[in-house]
Amino acid sequence: MKDAIDRTIGIIDDSGVVVACSELGKIGETVNIDFMSASASETFSFGGTTYRAIGFAQAGEYYAFVNGVDPMAEKYCSVLAISFTNIKYYYDEKYDRSNFIKNVILDNILPGDIYLKSRELHFNTDVSRTVLLIRSIEASDIVIYDVVQNLFPDKTKDFVISINENDIALVKETGKDIDSRDIEKLALSIADTLSGEFYTTVSVGIGSSVDNIKDLAKSFKEAQASLEVGKVFDTDKTIVSYSNLGIARLIYQLPTTLCETFLREIFKRGSIQSLDQETLFTIQKFFENNLNVSETSRKLFVHRNTLVYRLEKIKRITGLDLREFDHAIVFKIALMVNKYLQANPVKY
Repeated sequence: MKDAIDRTIGIIDDSGVVVACSELGKIGETVNIDFMSASASETFSFGGTTYRAIGFAQAGEYYAFVNGVDPMAEKYCSVLAISFTNIKYYYDEKYDRSNFIKNVILDNILPGDIYLKSRELHFNTDVSRTVLLIRSIEASDIVIYDVVQNLFPDKTKDFVISINENDIALVKETGKDIDSRDIEKLALSIADTLSGEFYTTVSVGIGSSVDNIKDLAKSFKEAQASLEVGKVFDTDKTIVSYSNLGIARLIYQLPTTLCETFLREIFKRGSIQSLDQETLFTIQKFFENNLNVSETSRKLFVHRNTLVYRLEKIKRITGLDLREFDHAIVFKIALMVNKYLQANPVKY
């Protein structure tokens, strides 16, 4: 560029320090410029020199400059800024670790290329990591990405990645022997910080801990599934871990046609939809109190005989006696299957 342009050209950073220049003696000098009013799409002049921001943001990290304030200087500066922007973008794409991790978790890179790219970036591939997916429940003026980035500033170990306008992925480096409860506590602290300080409600899905970088995509998909399954079966939970989904995870993986067949076979006498809300609430409390009639009647503030009558009514409608353990298990699964069919969540 120096050979093509017969003027002094170079780059300064956002603190005014010359970081590159066609006149090597100027490198390291400081120019006192107010960049607050600078636009990424316009040139501006100061002290006989023309400047323009490098990059796509409104306020750039670096600025190209050309000696002179005439129209030709503006054209030179604009061409330089566009050229340097493309060079920087290419460099960031190639050497930015966060971009590499994003491609890994989204399955945008071939498995064979993962290790080649890791070596190129001097990236430790055999560290235990866990993916946490942070999803905002409602629209907010707070940029969750910036908040989470500030909570985990070590960019060599932890990576904060924007997935879309509602989802932020945190790839957290964890010890090989870390307890899953510690990760859940970490997720809860993130949710509490966003809720308590920024009034932003989020839910957090936690994938399983993986020891190899190529398995991060699997952990990410598990975190996504955790949020979807939690939305169906545990609507009141803020933190949902894939390892704690239990039978809900099994039901989530079943085809809907199989679920519908299961419900038809179980409820031969009458549909599950024929049970009113009071009856369903009674069933829920009966399960919560471990099929104990006396304890459930006490919690419901009804006479024991009233509860027995309701259970007999359920038996007449469905053919299942919830006082029998085997029948209770079948009914509990049937309720979850029915809830799953009503929700019809997106599968990953």
